[in-house]
Amino acid sequence: MLRIVSANLNGIRSADKKGFFDWLATINADFVCVQELKAQAGDLSERMRAPDGLTGYFHYAEKKGYSGVGVYTRHQPDAVVEGLGVDWIDAEGRFLQLDFGNLSVISLYLPSGSSSDERQQVKFDFLDVFMPHLEKLKAAGRDIVICGDWNIAHNEIDLKNWKGNLKNSGFLPEERAWMTDLLGRVGWRDAWRQLYPDAPGYTWWSNRGQAYAKDVGWRIDYHIVTPSLMELAESSSVYKDEKFSDHAPLIVDYRREL
Repeated sequence: MLRIVSANLNGIRSADKKGFFDWLATINADFVCVQELKAQAGDLSERMRAPDGLTGYFHYAEKKGYSGVGVYTRHQPDAVVEGLGVDWIDAEGRFLQLDFGNLSVISLYLPSGSSSDERQQVKFDFLDVFMPHLEKLKAAGRDIVICGDWNIAHNEIDLKNWKGNLKNSGFLPEERAWMTDLLGRVGWRDAWRQLYPDAPGYTWWSNRGQAYAKDVGWRIDYHIVTPSLMELAESSSVYKDEKFSDHAPLIVDYRREL
């Protein structure tokens, strides 16, 4: 069994202080994909780099205290791919791929467009660039999981207050249509939604109001997988017993060995 975790940390140093790495030591994960490091290499403690038998690989943003992704693994990768080969995307540290035989594990942090119209346009530009890359990955015939914060709630079930968010970033018609295209025409699979068609599965809650306490959430963290790996997905859970971030870790177990 392979256990793969995705967690937006909203700052690796903050998550560490809130007990993320203590929890990590207890769950026996093979891969842990993290997003929003908000740190550079020199900011990481030894435990953040290599926690309890895991080795971390990272793609940092050039801007300090911003973005960045990583993958922790207890296995030796055959290859490590940092970025998409597009300068303006890779400067923000949003994509990291590790290959192990016929398996690829990817940590993704898709841009948010909620702060301004300019950032929403960056998000749309990213989606335009990313789709052909996703088509190529899918065509490669590998077992691939793309873990991460996609910053898109696909359908009405994926956020509590969908009616109030129809014109907001993360639930815009163009973003949702892009995700529908990815899961339809291109043929990727959404592991949580395939396993649990009727369970909301929220992974993020606004810090405003009582969103977390009232479970007014969004499902924007995903395992997006190739069909061959989807067939091996056994179960999934969202860990909410402790709060390390404004996101909750998403765990999926796969009936697969390396």
